[in-house]
Amino acid sequence: MNSAKGLLIVFTGNGKGKTTAALGMSMRAAGHGMKALILQFIKGLWTYGELRSFEKLEEVTIKPIGSGFTWKKENLEEDRRLAKAGWQIALSELERRYYDILVLDELNVVLAYGLLDKMAVVDALEHRTTPSHIVVTGRNAPDELIAIADLVTEMKEIKHPFRDRGVKASKGVEF
Repeated sequence: MNSAKGLLIVFTGNGKGKTTAALGMSMRAAGHGMKALILQFIKGLWTYGELRSFEKLEEVTIKPIGSGFTWKKENLEEDRRLAKAGWQIALSELERRYYDILVLDELNVVLAYGLLDKMAVVDALEHRTTPSHIVVTGRNAPDELIAIADLVTEMKEIKHPFRDRGVKASKGVEF
């Protein structure tokens, strides 16, 4: 890993592909012998395909740290606690400088729900000195994060099988 400050990359928007793009970057990095850490802020204990895939790659570590679908809960205290614990893991890993890429999956959702102090997160990401590339995913990226990012991609939904035809989530596509 070089000593320059890594890129801050944001994948946002209402379309599919934000997490998938971040996972693809992690796979690409692994192909170059780089190490990636994926912290999943929302996903809970359900078995996702990416968990099985990344078990086979020693360069990529994936850690679900959330409790599931936040937007379906009335009490977000557990999610707030898990988000704070996850953010502390992220900060510790940045300080440790072991990973070349740190994916903060669904961090934008965590910020949109007010589970973490948005400005504290933005400030930490803006003033980091780590050479690690940071990838932040999730809908509703805050303007403050977009402003400091090096690369921002917005996924835009054109058609969706569930919304348009009632087709349920597909194994290998959504999970």
